Amino acid sequence: MTAAKPSMAAMSPARMGVLVMLLAMFLFSLNDAMGKWLVATYSVGQVLLLRSVVALVILLPFMWKAGLSALRNVERPGLQLARVVFSTAEVFCFYWAVYFLPLADVMTYWLAAPIYVAAMSPFLLKEKVGPIRWAAIGLGFVGVLVALTPSGEVNPLAILVSIIGTLAFALMVVTGRTLRGTPDTVLVFFQIAGALVAGIVLAPQSWVTPTVPDFVLLGTLGVVAMLAHICVNRAVKLADAAAVAPLQYTLLPWAIILGYLFFGDLPRPLTLIGAAIIITSSFIIYLRETRARRAAALSTSGSGEIS
Repeated sequence: MTAAKPSMAAMSPARMGVLVMLLAMFLFSLNDAMGKWLVATYSVGQVLLLRSVVALVILLPFMWKAGLSALRNVERPGLQLARVVFSTAEVFCFYWAVYFLPLADVMTYWLAAPIYVAAMSPFLLKEKVGPIRWAAIGLGFVGVLVALTPSGEVNPLAILVSIIGTLAFALMVVTGRTLRGTPDTVLVFFQIAGALVAGIVLAPQSWVTPTVPDFVLLGTLGVVAMLAHICVNRAVKLADAAAVAPLQYTLLPWAIILGYLFFGDLPRPLTLIGAAIIITSSFIIYLRETRARRAAALSTSGSGEIS
C-alpha cells in the first residue's frame, strides 16, 4: 500500500484559513499596485467608476440570492450613509495618494488605522481602554509621526491626503462595528455603490478613453478587489480571528516588492522605522483586545477597565 498524498480537502480548516488570508492580502496588494499603475494615466474618478461597475456586476448575483429586500430594510440608514461617505473618501484618498507616493509609504500610513480605531473606540463605541492599550496607542502615534516625517522629495499634500484617507478608513471600521446586524454583502454593496457615484460625478471632468488592454486592466481591478474581500470573509470563517488578523501586515512586504518591481520605488528609511513601530503598536493592541474578548467570554460578572 502507498501512503495517501495530502490534499487540499484533508487540510485543517485553520490552516486553510491562514492560506486564504495570505492570498487575500496578496490580492489587495496587487489591487493597490494596479491602481497606482492606472492613476498614472486615468483620473481617480475614472478608475473608481470602471472598477465599481465591474465589481457590482460580480456582486449583484450574490445580492439577488441573498434577497434584494436586504437593501431596503437596513438598520440605521443614517449610519449606513455615513459609512458609505467614509469608505468612498478612503478609496479616493488612497488612489490619489499612490499617484504621488511610493506604494509602501501609503500602505504604512493605512496600517495605522487599527491605532486610530483603538483611540476612537472609547468615545464612539463606549469601549473600555486601559493603560496598556493607551500606551500602545501612544506608541503607534509616535510611529505615525516618524513615518510621516517629510523630506524634500515627499509631497506634503499627498501626506495630508493619506492622513485623511486613513482616518476615513478608521471611521469606516468603527461605524461597521456598530452595524453588526447588516450582512457583509450589503455593506460591500453600499461601499461599491458609493465609489460608483463618486466616479460618475468625477470621471467626466477628465475622461480619457481607455485602450483595450487598459480597459481590461480597469475591469480586472474590480474583480481582484472583490476576490480579496471574498477571501477575507472566507478566511475568518475557516480560522480563528487571532490566527488570521495579524496576517494583514504582510501587505507591507508585498507593497515594497510590487512597488520596486513595477515602479522602481523604494520606501524611505524613516517610513520603514515608522512602519515597524506602527506594527508593534497594532499587534499589542490586538493582543490586548483578544485577551479582553476571551476574558469577557469566560465570565460575564465583574466590571472595570480592561488594560
